[in-house]
Amino acid sequence: MNAISTFDVSRIREDFPVLDQMVNGKALVYFDNAATSQKPKKVIKALSDYYLNDNANIHRGIHSLAERATANYEATRKSVASFINASEEEVIFTRGTTEGINLVAQAYGLKFIQKGDHIIISELEHHSNIVPWQILCEKTGAHLKVIRINEKGELDLEHFQELLSERTAFVSVNYISNSLGTINPVKRIVELSHEHEAKVLIDAAQASHHQQIDVKDLNVDFLAFSSHKMYGPTGVGILYGKRRLLEEMDPYQSGGEMIREVSFEKTTYNEIPYKFEAGTPNIGDVIAFSKAIEFITDIGFDNIQEHENNLLQASTDLLSNVPGFVPYGTAAIKTSVISFNIENIHPFDLGQMLDAKGIAVRTGHHCTQPLMTKFGIEGTVRASYAVYNTLEEVTYFVENLYEIVKRLTR
Repeated sequence: MNAISTFDVSRIREDFPVLDQMVNGKALVYFDNAATSQKPKKVIKALSDYYLNDNANIHRGIHSLAERATANYEATRKSVASFINASEEEVIFTRGTTEGINLVAQAYGLKFIQKGDHIIISELEHHSNIVPWQILCEKTGAHLKVIRINEKGELDLEHFQELLSERTAFVSVNYISNSLGTINPVKRIVELSHEHEAKVLIDAAQASHHQQIDVKDLNVDFLAFSSHKMYGPTGVGILYGKRRLLEEMDPYQSGGEMIREVSFEKTTYNEIPYKFEAGTPNIGDVIAFSKAIEFITDIGFDNIQEHENNLLQASTDLLSNVPGFVPYGTAAIKTSVISFNIENIHPFDLGQMLDAKGIAVRTGHHCTQPLMTKFGIEGTVRASYAVYNTLEEVTYFVENLYEIVKRLTR
């Protein structure tokens, strides 16, 4: 599909009914997009249409409803494959990025990672890309190594290269930091890892809606992301894996759909991707996810990036004038996330007072407690922008923050 030739944020906002409401008597300003994005009408309609017209289980029935549901479900797999430049059999549906990472840690890690091997992550990681590897290390006797970041929130690639060795078996890092917005040089990370024959997983939860992902160009072994971050429904995730690796891995869960044949003596497994999709899936939400991909494709990543970068630059400039403003994550290459504190004011207090003005931001450690410890803080205020946010909202946000700070510090 062709991208929208002229970017019109007011036209885009018309597709999001949730934005047209009052919160605490003020027009809603939704700046919590790194946690989850809002959903356009076409996604909501697709979900409703499934339950109104096509509700049936998939892959197993020969009646019309089952055939329609199956066709629409598999059409989403085809859309995802095209979206990331993969083959359809390399696309596995999960409940989210978290399950995708856990699937790899268990189905690949328990089979191929051995005692004494090294697994490398970074200080930027979400808990979902820390804890599964800690558990795997406990089970296998592998060792977890952590890439340092600098004061700007950028990965120290020299330190990464120092960590790489003949014992490195696996590397798992995020594409974009959910707390700081840092965009990591993942293609270079993959190249360096492969020089040591280590496999690589990229957590793309924060990247899939901001920039084009091409798994073949990245040459990444595994990549995970979530529908709900990219204007789609909750409870749907994607795990990409190279065909050869997926075929070598054992099932993550067992039950229906992932089997080829079952007897009391022996069970044989289904072909990929179905080998990793046990049980009745989240059919309606998967079907609706295809409309989120369509929404992003229609707008185009060039338009998305230009708009979000304008919001990022405007808010960076305006916030610098707020008394006591302390930013975290000032990487040279980052996406539309602003994480900050105000001196002598708890971020939770700021979040509550902003909510009173109708402004939704996230406060806390953002599921990155080790990163907060690195900076010596409990948490931050995080404003994260999406394609439907406006410069007027940014101005309103900063003006109200300025007034709150004046009132709390006078």
